[in-house]
Amino acid sequence: METLYSEIVVAGCGNPLYADDGFGPAVVERLKDLKLPENVTVVDAGLGGPHFVFTLLNPESTKTLIIVDIADFGGEPGELRWLSVDELPVGSYRDAHSWDLTEPLRYIKDDIRIRVLACQKKYVPAPEMVIGITDEVQRAIPDAVSEILKEIGVNYGTA
Repeated sequence: METLYSEIVVAGCGNPLYADDGFGPAVVERLKDLKLPENVTVVDAGLGGPHFVFTLLNPESTKTLIIVDIADFGGEPGELRWLSVDELPVGSYRDAHSWDLTEPLRYIKDDIRIRVLACQKKYVPAPEMVIGITDEVQRAIPDAVSEILKEIGVNYGTA
């Protein structure tokens, strides 16, 4: 019997109209090209992703949520870093409408394992639109795919 909710949800958040903010959706597109286990759902959650993704979770069946997004953690552009919900300072993770998303993530973190694969952004021009991810962030996409595959226990023979 097929379940409505997956055990593992990978959500790429961001908006490709704002340069590096398209990182999450770009990673998800690469993941969708791969054969993944049936217990994994990969979704381009887009700009409203952090809100939309809550509709894909059920603490009775969902064990892990992986959010893929850009961040500004003071690293080099294109640097990847795994973050837990507790490592996200209050107010640091907001959507386009300036809603703080760390609080709802903290609310569910005891029931669902949450990991954020963050890529250090170089350029996000909002409110002006610029299509195209910077070279530094673009080069991080294959590494992000590899990191996620390791996290979900899939090995395609890549390092």
